[in-house]
Amino acid sequence: MYSSHCLPYLGVLIVAVVGNILEDCLSSNKTYTMNVVLLEDNTYGWSRPFVQAAVERAIEKDKQQNDEHGLDFKLTANYSGFDTTVYNRQGCGSSTCEGVAILKMLKNEVGCIMLGPSCTYATFQLVDDEIGLNLSIPIISAGSFGLSCDYKPKLTRILPPARKISDLLINFMMTALPFKKKWKQVYVYKKSSNVSEDCFWYINALEAASARFASNTTREMLRGEEDLTRALANKRRHSNIFILCGNPDDVVSIKQTSGRIDEEIMFILLDIYNPEYYVNTTSSKAMQDVLVITLPRRNFIYGSNSTHNDTINDYVAGYHDGALLFGKVLREKMLTGMGGHYVLDEYGDRDVNFSMIYTSTYETLAVFDTSRNATTVIDTHPALQWNGHLPSDVMSAMRVCVRVNTVRQNRKERLMQKKWSHINPLLIGPLDEKEVSLKIDDDKRKDSTFFNHRGRYDKKPVILKELKQTDGDFTEDQRIELNTLLRIDYYNLTKFYGTVKFEYGVFGVFELCQRGSLRYILNDRISYPDETFMDMEFKISVMYDIAKGMSYLHSSNIEVHGRLKSTNCVVDNRMVVKITDFGCHTILRPGRDVWTAPEHLRKDGVSQKGDVYSYAIIAHEIVMRGSPFYTRNCSDPAEKINRVHYPDGLNVFRPDLNFEGASERELFIVIKNCWDEDPEKRPDFKKIELTLGKIFSNLHNQASETYMDNLIRRLQMYSRTLENLVEERTSLYKAERDRADRLNFMLLPGPVVRSLKETGKVEPELFEEVSIYFSDIVGFTTLCHYSTPMEVVDMLNDIYKNFDSILDHHDVYKVETIGDAYMVASGLPKRNGDRHAVDIAHMALDILAFVGTFELQHLPGIPLWIRIGVHSGNKLSYLCTIERDELAQMELTMIHVSQSTISILQRTDCKFEYEKRGETYLKGKGKEMTYWLTGVTGGKYNLPTPPTAENFQRLQQDLSEMILSSLENRGVGSEGFKNRKTLSTKIRRRDTNSSLRGSGPPEYFHLAVTENPSTYL
Repeated sequence: MYSSHCLPYLGVLIVAVVGNILEDCLSSNKTYTMNVVLLEDNTYGWSRPFVQAAVERAIEKDKQQNDEHGLDFKLTANYSGFDTTVYNRQGCGSSTCEGVAILKMLKNEVGCIMLGPSCTYATFQLVDDEIGLNLSIPIISAGSFGLSCDYKPKLTRILPPARKISDLLINFMMTALPFKKKWKQVYVYKKSSNVSEDCFWYINALEAASARFASNTTREMLRGEEDLTRALANKRRHSNIFILCGNPDDVVSIKQTSGRIDEEIMFILLDIYNPEYYVNTTSSKAMQDVLVITLPRRNFIYGSNSTHNDTINDYVAGYHDGALLFGKVLREKMLTGMGGHYVLDEYGDRDVNFSMIYTSTYETLAVFDTSRNATTVIDTHPALQWNGHLPSDVMSAMRVCVRVNTVRQNRKERLMQKKWSHINPLLIGPLDEKEVSLKIDDDKRKDSTFFNHRGRYDKKPVILKELKQTDGDFTEDQRIELNTLLRIDYYNLTKFYGTVKFEYGVFGVFELCQRGSLRYILNDRISYPDETFMDMEFKISVMYDIAKGMSYLHSSNIEVHGRLKSTNCVVDNRMVVKITDFGCHTILRPGRDVWTAPEHLRKDGVSQKGDVYSYAIIAHEIVMRGSPFYTRNCSDPAEKINRVHYPDGLNVFRPDLNFEGASERELFIVIKNCWDEDPEKRPDFKKIELTLGKIFSNLHNQASETYMDNLIRRLQMYSRTLENLVEERTSLYKAERDRADRLNFMLLPGPVVRSLKETGKVEPELFEEVSIYFSDIVGFTTLCHYSTPMEVVDMLNDIYKNFDSILDHHDVYKVETIGDAYMVASGLPKRNGDRHAVDIAHMALDILAFVGTFELQHLPGIPLWIRIGVHSGNKLSYLCTIERDELAQMELTMIHVSQSTISILQRTDCKFEYEKRGETYLKGKGKEMTYWLTGVTGGKYNLPTPPTAENFQRLQQDLSEMILSSLENRGVGSEGFKNRKTLSTKIRRRDTNSSLRGSGPPEYFHLAVTENPSTYL
């Protein structure tokens, strides 16, 4: 109590109440025995099995105190229980009969005091002056709350009776406090079933028409759930204040049953004997904004005792303290027991300080002292949702007008839901400047390079999904559904912006999550390794995101997804998983795949329990990081669907589960429950969300690890993995860069490659003098005529491989090879003075010497003839310097050199041998003196002897005859030659079959063309 001077001593009060009764008991030298009379069953908190152990402990404690004071008396107790199991109305309802029977068994009223009963019906029979039994000993009861037991001289009630609750509510309603105005009107809710003993009599006191509460307030009784639901939904309700007695589960049940409740409504919950409000300081969403009235803090831990295997509550504590009370009265001392500080009023009922706790913040707003019948404000400026004040008890006139306007607005919204308009296609732009526009010509849209389903709308990245089942002229039901979808806005659901109609189709415009689908991320083990991104914490977080999104979706007007799978769970740049492709049930068909629940495989449709099954298959993919519905014994999706559709007896077909860790075993239970064959046994997403939250808190000792510690630990782990990943990617990049450099240096001169790498361009450069070598194979066409394609390739490969090895010994640069032509330069890209002509000359002699000894692998004995030309200068218009007609008139297997090259060679110290050929006509230059390079003075070159022939045509004819002779010597013959797959036979077959073909396009135009790929819902 808040005024200590008004607290009378408990012993004095007890003596005053029982008066001469105790004096007679003490003076008669009777045994100090207490009769404990309670219910026998275990369904009530004051049942005998719970109370007996507490009373025995009190007797032992009282004995210890007597020994300390040198007193030789000792308390004892006998126990009697009501057995109400034989009655139709069990418990306190039939306690009257059992109470009378037990009292008859107490011969000569043995003992000095009675503990119990707690039931009002039984106690009334013992203490009422008119109809009660002639009982001379006092009664201490932890209960007996009813108004009928008020003002009884033999009765002491150590728990607050109903009249104390009534006085509290009257005072609280009639008093203006800093956070509330005076209240007059109120609702009182009376449960129709499963009512506890205390709540029955507390509400009965508020209901009684002749009692103080009904006389001093304007209360309206709500008898049953139907009356309560009707009052909560009534826009012209009697009051905004609803009083009920029970526990938090009753409030949660009411809010779930009633749906959306007006924000001005407030519940006052009488939960007198629940000390949990001082232990748990957080509440569920349904228990927020509730004013709880309860007892002050106790001196025991609710529900259990650390040293005794029994249950402790306010009733048990009351009888424990009642036994101590009797012993202390004998010693004339004051009591402070397990239930707190005890003070009794003049009628023997306990006075207490009731706490009024606001559940959103768990702060005590005020305390009501029943001894002074006054309220003491604790927090003058509480954080209440009603602008710092409790709501008014009645609706204001302005509030009624708002209600009317709301009804009109709702009617207007319903009319607007039936309208729909497409987004202007001009507002859909490319995702970035490098992408082509989505507005393209119809004849170009088949080319996938012209069309991209990603874009930007209202400066937000979006993805366009084609609605193939509609032409854009939506029905009324479809328009209502699209408007409902348009209003969905949740963190774990993709945003729907509307529809856009192009000439080639109708598309839904959805939020773009640029990391792609969850299925894609599960497959990408390089970018998302198991050690960092896909560890168990991340997997549970992904499952938690999906559960939150589905929980919101099921509670919205959409109600059900129907097509949930890992491919329509997408991930944004913040690694948040969002659900897409929901809604549109009138446009899209439900899924039928490995994610589809068995009941919907057997009968088409969608349901919330079917979504839970689909979630289980996705959760299995996440935890196992395997393919959808992975099993070792079956890989065919069609077979999997069939086995789920038609189970083998009681053995249902499900994916493989093989978890190891404790957290994985808990996930095993969640997944197994979610894909249960019986839809009713599957949990809802709210329960899944709570279960995953508990599993996540147990990982890495989350109970002691703060969120900041967890964040720092994950960042450190991510940093280490990122360093390894960067190092690995860097090495791969360097390897590819070196490979590209080698290829570039093989194709281009070194300075050109270095200039391209450094500046991205090549500046033109003039070389005053260079020398060029050019050669080709004589009779190459004839050789190809009698060779297969692979023989031609092998022949050129052998020849030029040997040519390249010769080039390695000279300061030259190979420009290119085109067919049988071979071109080499010296003096570029690296300048070497006059050495360019010398190196080219030496190289030409080495190549010609090699040709004289070379033998064709597929045509043994056939000589290889080449013709070589060399020229020097700064203008390389005709690199070969000789026309083919001129070559036909000259001797072959000789090196033809221009005058400019000879002039350079003469300036050097090298003594080359050459012969004057004479003046030769060169196209574009006229006549010019040319030479044959024959060798080097002092050098030994085994140059081949040039062939002799009348003309070039005759030479080719001789070559053909030599080839045929070689083939005959090999046993091929003319018939064998026709059967060989040479180039000439292919040409003959092509010419023969050309007349059989139609006039269609060439064969290389017959390409495999597919339709433009598109993304569908």
